[in-house]
Amino acid sequence: MKPISLIQFLIEERRAGHINAELSLLIEVVARACKRIAVATNKGALGGVLGMAGTDDALSMNIQGEAQKKLDVISNEILLEANAWGGHLAACASEEMEDPQQIPDGYPKGNHLLLFDPLDGSSNIDVNISVGTIFSVLRCPDDVIEPKAADFLQPGTAQLAAGYVVYGPATTLVLTFGHGTHEFTLEREVGSFMLSRRGIRIPEEANEFAINMSNQRHWEPPMQRYIDELLAGTTGPRGKDFNMRWVASMVADVHRIVTRGGVFYYPLDAKIRAQGGKLRLMYEANPMAFIIEQAGGAATTGRTRIMDVQPTALHQRLPVFLGSKKEVEVATRYHVLADVAQS
Repeated sequence: MKPISLIQFLIEERRAGHINAELSLLIEVVARACKRIAVATNKGALGGVLGMAGTDDALSMNIQGEAQKKLDVISNEILLEANAWGGHLAACASEEMEDPQQIPDGYPKGNHLLLFDPLDGSSNIDVNISVGTIFSVLRCPDDVIEPKAADFLQPGTAQLAAGYVVYGPATTLVLTFGHGTHEFTLEREVGSFMLSRRGIRIPEEANEFAINMSNQRHWEPPMQRYIDELLAGTTGPRGKDFNMRWVASMVADVHRIVTRGGVFYYPLDAKIRAQGGKLRLMYEANPMAFIIEQAGGAATTGRTRIMDVQPTALHQRLPVFLGSKKEVEVATRYHVLADVAQS
């Protein structure tokens, strides 16, 4: 069968009435920006892009209070620049920035809002482990000319599109418009993303889980119980063995799940309770939840569906449970039952 390019796929989606021309252009621009990020990432030490941004005396910090890598800053600038002038955006918001970025005066404005984590897993850059970009698209509220943070605070169910790009042995784009989840692989020789898997389905059952076990002593009791059961294997109540994987790059861990099933957990723990969780609702949890659900999986906070959460802040954090549906349901049920028992 003749390979289908991303552009051809977007035209098909427009003809099917799933997206409009403006959203199609937005995805093309984001994909093109991600190809530039892939080039920068692949240069590694030879491109002078490794290490921390800023100076030894004054490291560059993002709004999260985290020291930025050089590639964090480069990736953020690439995405901002690429989306500034095309006329498809009303504004965009980045995990690296406190406030939304307005479209500069003199450029036309569109009807969409773009949110992105420009380089997820950037702590792994210097050790040559897969990293990625995550993005989400919302509709700009009617009659809003200069969108503020409050205009971005829409639940995950309002997303028009979501995707991520993995920069690894291959550069891979995974995308959804709410009509299935699809994968595209960058063909470097011609510089085009080509459809490599259409209508991805995640198995309902799982035998792999991804979690940061170094936080185990800080977890809530239902999470302790759940993981203890997985570790008990065939001799425990689950009656089968589970393997554990942990890359510490959400994009890489989620892509493994999209590829062969499994579950990813970043539960609430005592260290991060005050901030509500570790991962960002708008930049990580919502887009990944949309992608996973469209592939037949599930995504919850451990208590409720992620995409039903009404955001209260642009950089809001929360726990994330996602992946193979039946396994996520078990972990979620344990937390709900524990809450009921305490009430």
